[in-house]
Amino acid sequence: MTIPEDRDVCMRPSPSAPEITVIIVSYNTCSLTIKAVETLLQSSPDLPMRIVVFDNASQDGSAQALSQSFPSVEVIANQENIGFAAANNRVAQTVTTPFICLLNPDTETHPNAIANLLAFAKMHPNAGIVGGRTVFPDGSLNPASAWRKITPWSLLCQILGLHRMFPQSNLFNSEAIGGWKRDSIREVDIVVGCFLLTSTELWKRLGGFDTRYFMYGEDADLCLRARALGFRPMITPDAQIMHLVGASTKKRADKVCAVMRAKATLIRDHWPSWLVPLGIAQLWFWGLTRRLGAFVAKTEEDRLRLTDIWRGRRTWLSGY
Repeated sequence: MTIPEDRDVCMRPSPSAPEITVIIVSYNTCSLTIKAVETLLQSSPDLPMRIVVFDNASQDGSAQALSQSFPSVEVIANQENIGFAAANNRVAQTVTTPFICLLNPDTETHPNAIANLLAFAKMHPNAGIVGGRTVFPDGSLNPASAWRKITPWSLLCQILGLHRMFPQSNLFNSEAIGGWKRDSIREVDIVVGCFLLTSTELWKRLGGFDTRYFMYGEDADLCLRARALGFRPMITPDAQIMHLVGASTKKRADKVCAVMRAKATLIRDHWPSWLVPLGIAQLWFWGLTRRLGAFVAKTEEDRLRLTDIWRGRRTWLSGY
């Protein structure tokens, strides 16, 4: 069913009393979102779920197509793009199930992924926030399901390029937890919002996402705030999805600038005040390495991309 943006979403208890609400925020990803919902429904046929797709003013007919394809799924056809964070917050306000799961529209849920992640969350209440393992369409590891927090050391390694020279090193590629195949249960600093499950109680306690983070960083901020309360987010390999992130847009300058803007904000929000100037200076030096790299870029496309990142430094250094 399609729910207009100005109408309240009403939760009516179903006979099966779902324990979990799955929220998908879409924007011009019609075919991908249809596949995401299709595999979600197929993955855990015996698990009662409330599924809500919040469409951020797509121009590709996403809302209508989803409503026609999946009558049991709630589709909110918003009239403007309010961003990932605000969209999830808006749906979460209507949630009455004990758990909330965030799922990206460019994912395909593997068998029992949601059920296994829900069971894992119940077994590890001290985690607060849990996530699973993500792979690319060919089955290879997509490591972007979990991260460690930004530190002065991790930024230094990125400035010097050590994280690229030693990608499998947990020492030199610490943010990406280099060398870990996401094939074991592990405590992490950050569970990525592409596949994130938490209790509704904790979500409300945290106030949901900080909507200043319009694009990127909102999941890191949420997890770091949960850690500040004593929770320890975790990953389980028993809940797996396919996620396309990074497959086609990882080199775009605008995406890199958005990520750096989020990093600048995370530093200001979560580092001790006396360390913040160092962190911002490190981001500036990282940007300078992009500018210097443009002089030796192998292609014109790379040269322009690196130059654009440097030119946008004032915006991304200022954060949100």
